[in-house]
Amino acid sequence: MTVHINLLPWRAELRQQKKRDFFARVALAVFCTLLVMLSVHLHIARTIDRQVRRNEFMKSEIRVLDEKIKEIQNLDTQKRRLVARMEVIQQLQTSRPAVVHLFDEIVQTVPEGVSLSDLTQTDQKMVINGSAQSNGRVSAYLRNLESSRWLTRPILNVIQTEKEKDTKTPLAKQFTVRVEQISTVPEGTPR
Repeated sequence: MTVHINLLPWRAELRQQKKRDFFARVALAVFCTLLVMLSVHLHIARTIDRQVRRNEFMKSEIRVLDEKIKEIQNLDTQKRRLVARMEVIQQLQTSRPAVVHLFDEIVQTVPEGVSLSDLTQTDQKMVINGSAQSNGRVSAYLRNLESSRWLTRPILNVIQTEKEKDTKTPLAKQFTVRVEQISTVPEGTPR
């Protein structure tokens, strides 16, 4: 008696089982890969979304700070304007008695025979127009201005002689003098 054992179907079944196991493992690997890729994609998407929200928050905070900076700049501008006004007021307060002394000094420096017709002041510089009976009176006026405590640097710009129309005899000497006001109060002068 011979026993015939057919091993071929068993090998074929084993091959089929190995193929199914292989495809199951490949499918599992593909599924795991897709799952990992999906989780990485979601993680990256959440990170990007979080960063976008942070950027938007930063932009909104920057806008708020920009508005505060503008407000600070406006306040700084107002402060500078107020300080400038205060300085002008302080300057006016300190120069208030100087105006009185200046006009008093102008009156005291004018010698007899000289009359002033016009006085123009720009900052600390003054232009004085007037007439005198002679050149000597103009010279005396210039010496008085030179020795003044409130005026300095007199400069004679123009001196002209006016003549009477019919007789052509000299009437008066017309002159223009430039002089500067001393900005500081001389010592010993009451305020």
